[in-house]
Amino acid sequence: MSSGPAEESAPEESEQLYILTIACPDRTGIVASVAGFLADHDAFITESSHFGDALTQRFFMRTVFRLGANSPPLDRFAHRFSRIAERFHMVWGLHDAQRRERLLILVSKLDHCLNDLLYRYRTADLRVDIAAVVSNHPDLEPLARWHDIPFHHLPVSAGNRLEQEAAILALVHDLQVDLVVLARYMQILTPGTCDRLRGRCINIHHSFLPGFKGKRPYHQAHAVGVKLIGATAHYVVADLDAGPIIEQAVERVDHSFGPKELARVGRDIETVVLARAVRWHVQHRVLLNDGKTVVFR
Repeated sequence: MSSGPAEESAPEESEQLYILTIACPDRTGIVASVAGFLADHDAFITESSHFGDALTQRFFMRTVFRLGANSPPLDRFAHRFSRIAERFHMVWGLHDAQRRERLLILVSKLDHCLNDLLYRYRTADLRVDIAAVVSNHPDLEPLARWHDIPFHHLPVSAGNRLEQEAAILALVHDLQVDLVVLARYMQILTPGTCDRLRGRCINIHHSFLPGFKGKRPYHQAHAVGVKLIGATAHYVVADLDAGPIIEQAVERVDHSFGPKELARVGRDIETVVLARAVRWHVQHRVLLNDGKTVVFR
């Protein structure tokens, strides 16, 4: 019995969908111009969301559409849209909704987040391609191999950190990776690697940030007697646990929970929060807004 991802029926040609994402200075006429352009090019909108941030004066939009019989080829379509993008100073992307984003998952010894992502991949709940699993320990190689995922053991120490991260970045390049996922990877990436992966590296932190950053957050939470614990999925930046937050969740606890019990409850939250963040990222639902995110759920 194959352990690869579940087969999905190929979409009909008429079901080919594209996702247009936009971020730009907020001003009058953006929605009308985008909708008018799509209508003029025989594109049918199936979903659209937009948001204007009054504080940053930035506008964000995600539109899903399909091309019609009279639409131009996609490259010509994109070239024509670039004129509108230039007029509104847009940072924009045009994505094939059927394309599977390629993931590289980094782990250490804890397996719950990796196991959850691999299960969702194998059952096609998460429509991605997992290019490889990388770990600084060999412990989780059998789990990756069982799912027919290549496993790379890259030990790290204070003396070889730059070389080890260079090997990770080489895999990102060689495997054409779109997104790096830190699934309880218990190492702090160097600033240079964080910059190279900016906006395409997601970490799961076992705390409701901005509280309890850094090491042993469940022990920190227990020490002050919190009644809620949580998990946070965020983009990785050079400042530890300070990247733009994508998703969070919490669970109620009480005085009887020690650090081990908090960690047990937290594992469930971590898997769900990380899976949501990865899914929304690969569906192009997450747009960066300075140090925050706009998430069109």
